[in-house]
Amino acid sequence: MRCLYYPAPTLDSARHIAADLRALGVKDSFLHAIAKDEAGLKQWNIPCGNYLETLDLVRDGFIGSAIGFFTGLIGVELLKLFEPFGPAVPGSVYFATVAVATLFGAWEGGLTGIATENKKLAKFHGDIEAGRCLILIYAFQEQEAAVREMLRARHPEAGLAAIDQHFINPFSAVRRHAESARPEAGFLQRG
Repeated sequence: MRCLYYPAPTLDSARHIAADLRALGVKDSFLHAIAKDEAGLKQWNIPCGNYLETLDLVRDGFIGSAIGFFTGLIGVELLKLFEPFGPAVPGSVYFATVAVATLFGAWEGGLTGIATENKKLAKFHGDIEAGRCLILIYAFQEQEAAVREMLRARHPEAGLAAIDQHFINPFSAVRRHAESARPEAGFLQRG
């Protein structure tokens, strides 16, 4: 499953795109729009992007847990080196030290992620703030060609801006495409 990024210049355009995608068989759970005007999206019954799509919660949580894990390993080595509790410390104490440090790192990373815009959407931040709407379509391989062709034929105002192999992977890169019909909008600069 791939995530297709389509910029829509207006909410009305996004509403028509969503209706055409539903007619094509794309379920609402595979269609999300991200816009500054979330009330407008709800008014037109366009599914809004969720926190996993708009915030860096997962990515920063993973990074925090990795930092916590390695910090815990360093803490264990320091406990073994300095022996503050004596030489007969059970292995469960070392395990607990690493586990607590990992969980604390994941928690701190999650808190950081809640306060941070998703790195994949950062490229589209200026356009979203300018009132445009970014539509994310999760398409199965057998459905992708039909979705792309329908949008190319019926909605030339919203060209394909990027493709992600899967949006949920927080470390995957977003590939940009030269199909965008609106390079002046900032979604895609040719060159």
